[in-house]
Amino acid sequence: MLFNSFEFVFAFLPATLAVFFLLGERSRSLALGWLVVASLFFYAWWRPLNVLIIAPSIAVNYVLARWLLALRADRSKPAAANWVLALGIVFNVCFLGYFKYVNFFATAVNDVAGTNFVLERVILPLGISFITFQKIAFLIDVHGRRVESFTLRDYALFVLFFPQLIAGPIVHYREMMPQFYAAPCRFDRDNVAVGLTLFVFGLFKKVVLADGIAEHVTPIYELAAGGAQVSLLPAWIAAVGFTLQIYFDFSGYSDMALGLARCVGVKLPPNFDSPLKASNIIDFWLRWHMTLTRFLTAYLYNPLVLWLTRRRIARRLPVLGGKRTSAGAFLQLLAGPTLLTMFVSGLWHGAGYLFIAWGVLHGVYLVINHAWRQVGPRLWSSKESYARVMQPVGFALTFLAVAVAMVLFRSTNGAAASELLQGMAGLNGIRVPQALYDAFGPLKAFVAVSAEFSAQALVIAGAWVTGLLFIALMLPNTLQLLAHHEPALLVKKEPGRVLDWNPSLGWAAGIAVLAAASIMKLGGKSEFLYWQF
Repeated sequence: MLFNSFEFVFAFLPATLAVFFLLGERSRSLALGWLVVASLFFYAWWRPLNVLIIAPSIAVNYVLARWLLALRADRSKPAAANWVLALGIVFNVCFLGYFKYVNFFATAVNDVAGTNFVLERVILPLGISFITFQKIAFLIDVHGRRVESFTLRDYALFVLFFPQLIAGPIVHYREMMPQFYAAPCRFDRDNVAVGLTLFVFGLFKKVVLADGIAEHVTPIYELAAGGAQVSLLPAWIAAVGFTLQIYFDFSGYSDMALGLARCVGVKLPPNFDSPLKASNIIDFWLRWHMTLTRFLTAYLYNPLVLWLTRRRIARRLPVLGGKRTSAGAFLQLLAGPTLLTMFVSGLWHGAGYLFIAWGVLHGVYLVINHAWRQVGPRLWSSKESYARVMQPVGFALTFLAVAVAMVLFRSTNGAAASELLQGMAGLNGIRVPQALYDAFGPLKAFVAVSAEFSAQALVIAGAWVTGLLFIALMLPNTLQLLAHHEPALLVKKEPGRVLDWNPSLGWAAGIAVLAAASIMKLGGKSEFLYWQF
């Protein structure tokens, strides 16, 4: 069931909240149990087989977690606990690998070895990557004694809670369950007002903004996939347009998840914080898909760096030391782990060569950014002059790098990506409709006339790109608008600003307009991009 569907907005959500509040008047336990039942129904709506596939994995992880809990209570068996944790991680990786990557690996073997393995299509459970990472994090937290006790109902609620079940954010047990224990489980005017406001903002981002620009971006990618040349202007519209599409698509989903959880008195961690405003790629990843960055940093990058650092210390080799870091330490302790982590990030996003290329490319970006931080500031006389120059330059380079990488993320094959990148570089020339040709004046010598796209299509697409860029770069995001009401975990209250949301008649009217515009767009062909992961 999609958040942006009639059945969710007008049936599932009101029914779920109504029963939750009614049961909460009698018993917290009944109310929380209802959330588990409702979440299972939500997950099974599209395909009941999803539950039959994912349920055994949840059961196995529960048993392993209980086993770990018993072993950690007996401090005399640390080795056994380590083995159980390793078993759990291997099980989850294999489970994810079979359903998501077995066909991709077979294709890769065929490509390399010239074989012809053929596998039947494997049914991919919804949100399997998010669910798997969350279960791995839970096992690691139990092993690390960050989870002291849990019941079957609590574990099921943690894993299945419907606002973040399919596409995150990736949460930790220790940040969620204390909130469920403390939630009023009754109708709370402030929580529902903040929650519905976030939900409407997210719904508008998705069905009006993201789906709106998708109508103008998708034909260009389809043209490239068909083998046609794409010239400069359409190629840049495709690159920047899809960057904006996925930004509003995923940030819209994240707002909706935050809002749905807040309606029942729970705050999820933030997943988006205006990443397109970042002035370097490191800052971009601290703002984009924040909980995935947190997971990969905590459970892959940091342990790997720590292990490599200990090895270098044992061999009496230099380690990371700020501006005095040696080239060897930089390559082994920072560049290597960063590239591996982003390779995993790319593979996690999708079973395909282009997803891997996208992840590795971002890894290269990050390594370059870290290297620049070692040498760049030394070229300026002061921090102020460095910031004055690098803030705008860094923003432009970061946006360009992200948009280029998104071509790999969106393209259906390598040939289409190559065609679009060539077009962005101007290698396919500049071709415009006859109606726009005269507007180039003295530059006509560098422009050719073409019927590739109509003048109306290019102008409308350009207007969409311009408008969404203004919203993404110039306006405060939803976390900032509602900061005074703490819309997400760890979001600190900020000083008041003109556009701060408050429960007033004016804001109610504005949100009603956004809701009406969004509802009018429901029912069309639309799916959250990240639900496939």
